[in-house]
Amino acid sequence: GTEGRLFKPLAFTKTYSMAFAALLAVTLTPALAGWFIRGRIRTEREHPVSRFLIHAYAPMVRFAVRRSHWVVGGALLLLLSTVPVFLSLGNEFMPPLNEGTLLYMPTAPPGMSATEAASILQRMDRQLRTAPEVGTVFGKIGRAKTATDPAPLSMVETVVTLKPEREWRRGMTWEKLIADLDRRMRFPGMPNIWWMPIQTRNEMLATGVRSAVGIKVFGPDLAEIERIAIAVEGAVQGVPGTRSAFADRVTGGRFLDFDIRRGEAARYGLTVGDVQDVIESAIGGLAVSQTVEGRERYSISVRYARELRDDPEALKSVLVLTASGAQIPLGQLADITFRTGPPMIQEEDGQLVGLVSVDVADRPLADFVHAAQRVVTRSVVLPPGYRLEWTGQFKYYERARARLGLVIPVTLLLVFALLFFNLRSVPETAIVMLAVPFSLIGAVWLVWLLHYNLSVAVWVGMIALAGLDAETGTVMLLYLNLAHADHERRGALRNRADLTEAIVEGAAHRIRPKLMTVCAILLGLLPIMWGQGSGADVMKRIAAPMVGGVLSSFVLELVVYPAIFAWWKGRRLQDRMEPEGASAIPASP
Repeated sequence: GTEGRLFKPLAFTKTYSMAFAALLAVTLTPALAGWFIRGRIRTEREHPVSRFLIHAYAPMVRFAVRRSHWVVGGALLLLLSTVPVFLSLGNEFMPPLNEGTLLYMPTAPPGMSATEAASILQRMDRQLRTAPEVGTVFGKIGRAKTATDPAPLSMVETVVTLKPEREWRRGMTWEKLIADLDRRMRFPGMPNIWWMPIQTRNEMLATGVRSAVGIKVFGPDLAEIERIAIAVEGAVQGVPGTRSAFADRVTGGRFLDFDIRRGEAARYGLTVGDVQDVIESAIGGLAVSQTVEGRERYSISVRYARELRDDPEALKSVLVLTASGAQIPLGQLADITFRTGPPMIQEEDGQLVGLVSVDVADRPLADFVHAAQRVVTRSVVLPPGYRLEWTGQFKYYERARARLGLVIPVTLLLVFALLFFNLRSVPETAIVMLAVPFSLIGAVWLVWLLHYNLSVAVWVGMIALAGLDAETGTVMLLYLNLAHADHERRGALRNRADLTEAIVEGAAHRIRPKLMTVCAILLGLLPIMWGQGSGADVMKRIAAPMVGGVLSSFVLELVVYPAIFAWWKGRRLQDRMEPEGASAIPASP
């Protein structure tokens, strides 16, 4: 769907770059290392930065190993404290994709004349231009002569082009600007809808809804559909987060009908078609020819002047020519009456349908829909044969949530399988996988601090975070295992003191490559957090959980991993440890 088209290029780009990076790491990098690495290779202890990092980090490792139960318990409490924060985050399908322009779409009740519609549109355009942030305004009301734009005369579509953000008033944000424009544009009977032009077109093509949330009313009778839709409109307006709600009046159109009296028409030798031709040509306008102006062509329509057709009494005086040459007033041949009826009939899934459009502000979309569903279920009674369907972006959210419910467990399972095939040890694989929940601490807290909602973009970032956590966790475990194996091979691993020194060597003496790994990740992501312009909001929500997660997992890996490793390896030493106070080779400083 929409999220697939947006994120597939990102997924392919990331996958291809990782694949080629892996290929170059095992082919080109060793060859370059053989060329450029010359002379004596200095140890890490000789590097001033490494010496400082080791000197600062080694006491932390010793404390974590000596107080392993306290360290692991504190990490678990920190993880548990994240749960209520996670549950308080809102839910939405996608963050708003700022296009740099706005689409203002108020809707008037049906029955508005073309003259009044043009006047209202001009007033709206002038009012929009009073905002200092607005550059240009171009409004349209009604529809063009095309079947691809089934818009009624009562629907306004105004594209508002904004000035660059550097020219906005001080302290003005996107949300504040929409709220300010919404206060300026208060026209009675015309609730406002604010969205993006491109996004609105995509949503209208995909779902037929021109707002973030739409409620479709299905049933067999248009009058009952309208009654239910108006009841839903009233119920939704009281839900917190509703900026506007408008139910389409599916029977509110006003029509002037000519009921031709067949007997009277036959008395004068006229057919129904003869009378209808006169009505079409004299009142509606009949194209009789075409004028050519260079490459442009215009139809020439002929009809009565406005003063001869502007009220029913004048229409009764329209003359109908008979075969004998007599001219009969239209009032003697037809009854002229005003009637109400559907301005536009919509059908979906073989049923008549009405729509309630809801504009949501200052509340996550999914949370709003769940609250609105409870209110509508409680206050609106549906007769048999009628049903409601919640659509718009909420429909996408439900589909994406179901897909993520499958994708996320499969992703974690694949990461676990890859680690197990590499490490050949369930305990070691489980230790590396502990980085995933630890990383969620920073991811959730940073998303909460930035006031982001859970969306497909945020979940994409968390899925990518799982791979990064496995990478950093594997690096830490690799050096711990190497140091442990080296001490065991040299026979310097006989008691817990020796184990502590082995862990210090594996963790503290190899902190530089681990720190470089994390810094490389952060330096690649931090520029996104300061990005501006179209698409920046989406990319920030992908990068935010990765930035917060990498930081928290790195800090907890430096402290918690040595504690867990000491607890795991210490149990293997339990049976062969020397008695307390026995002679042992002192650990090297």
